[in-house]
Amino acid sequence: MLAGLRTSPVKGGYEGVAEAIEVEFTPLGAYMFLGLPLHHLANSHVHPDEVLGAGWSARLTEQLVAVPHWEGRWAVVENALERRMVDAPPPSPVMAEAWSLLRACHGRLSAKELAAATGRGNRRLQILFREQIGLPPQSASRILRFQRALTLPSDACQSLADRAALCGYYDQAHMNHDFRDLAGLTPAQLCALVDHAASRGKAPVDGRLPNVFDH
Repeated sequence: MLAGLRTSPVKGGYEGVAEAIEVEFTPLGAYMFLGLPLHHLANSHVHPDEVLGAGWSARLTEQLVAVPHWEGRWAVVENALERRMVDAPPPSPVMAEAWSLLRACHGRLSAKELAAATGRGNRRLQILFREQIGLPPQSASRILRFQRALTLPSDACQSLADRAALCGYYDQAHMNHDFRDLAGLTPAQLCALVDHAASRGKAPVDGRLPNVFDH
């Protein structure tokens, strides 16, 4: 499946035993690879063939099944991505600048500040974000703050209130609200899960394909 950025939690699963590959694109990388306005995928998921063409996923699956080891499977995936990217148009330079600024500050710029920093009007940025990120700047900032709060090392702050302040929230209640909206869990619950996973130190048996397009 293809899934866009979300502002609500979602759970997924399957019965039985399976092997899978997950490719995580940056928003601008996804925009280049998919070649469609990303608001079509925001808060939703679709079958890859609806975007990439009939039979695309079946052909890729057949190629992956035919390779007996993961190193070769990564090569199959990378080749499929590279072929799709040959003639991909680059994102708007304005959007690339705006996204870089927003990422650098972990979503701590307001829409007004972002417009001033890029020298573009708020309306223009709203249109570009909807097309090339999938969500408006305010929602994208919200997700970046959430990611920062979730991945901030536990020894970087003494309390959840400290974590909220370091990540640009008005207060701990503001952070709690965003965590419930975006993940369906409280900050304490979700951070405990992250710390537990980190303490186990186990990588997936199949490895992990890094972000291919680091925009």
